[in-house]
Amino acid sequence: MHYISKDHHVFAMDGQNKASHTVKPNEPFTVEMFDCFSNTVHTEDDLISSIDFNKINPATGPIYVEGAEPGDVLKVTIHQIDLNEQGAVMSVPDLGVLGDQITKEKTAILKVNHDSFEYRGRHFPLLKMIGVIGTAPAGKPVETGTPDQHGGNLDCTLVREGNHVYLPVNVPGALLAMGDMHAAMGDGEVGGSGLEVGGTAEISVEVLKDANLPTPFIETPDHFAAIGVHEDMMVASKEATNKMAQFLVNHHDFTIEDAHMALSLLGDLVVCQAVNPQVSMRMVIPKTLID
Repeated sequence: MHYISKDHHVFAMDGQNKASHTVKPNEPFTVEMFDCFSNTVHTEDDLISSIDFNKINPATGPIYVEGAEPGDVLKVTIHQIDLNEQGAVMSVPDLGVLGDQITKEKTAILKVNHDSFEYRGRHFPLLKMIGVIGTAPAGKPVETGTPDQHGGNLDCTLVREGNHVYLPVNVPGALLAMGDMHAAMGDGEVGGSGLEVGGTAEISVEVLKDANLPTPFIETPDHFAAIGVHEDMMVASKEATNKMAQFLVNHHDFTIEDAHMALSLLGDLVVCQAVNPQVSMRMVIPKTLID
């Protein structure tokens, strides 16, 4: 099995990046990832002002996928996530939904156990996820801290073990990259950070021809989710909703009127994150709607 070290990483997704590794479809590989701070935060004395912002959100890769050509869809399966033993969460002035009320920097270092993390003397279940996952965009490079139609810093809590992430292929080989692991994060990531942690993930990929899926798109055992991204939360919400409606129309014989009603009855419009350069929203439907 390929082991792709975090030493091979980028800070922008770019069709001109040189691939660090080549993988074949359906063959599992392991990706080692930094946390979003490039593993530079170790104690509660390490504050945001001490961090080199040129080293924020490193994404391991890029990874060349054999057979992936522009117009295809890359199906990324996350089989397993293993996390390091501690992570960091920060509160920072002028960052996040309440950033205007934060007057000082603060870092908390939290212990990460096998199935829980410790916060304020209590144990809470892990939500192991990958914040940054994407392929090279079709046009200009996009920094790894920014989400867009290629994926990137989606910060979506559904990008976790057992789920599939569908991404566009814009350049030969797709040039997949990922990073920004979390041990926990609430939908919205309102403070600007989750429980930021390094670790590894076991991944496999498939190349889908003529899939016509509204990427970025996520499949869980019980749900489908379409992602919308924009500076304006309402525009991102409409994009996510429209993508899911088109999925129902194009693949499941709904009219647009029926899709609109179905999403109003059974769809959940959820904030992935509200703090990055662009907001990411998701529209989620149960598979029972179309099974």
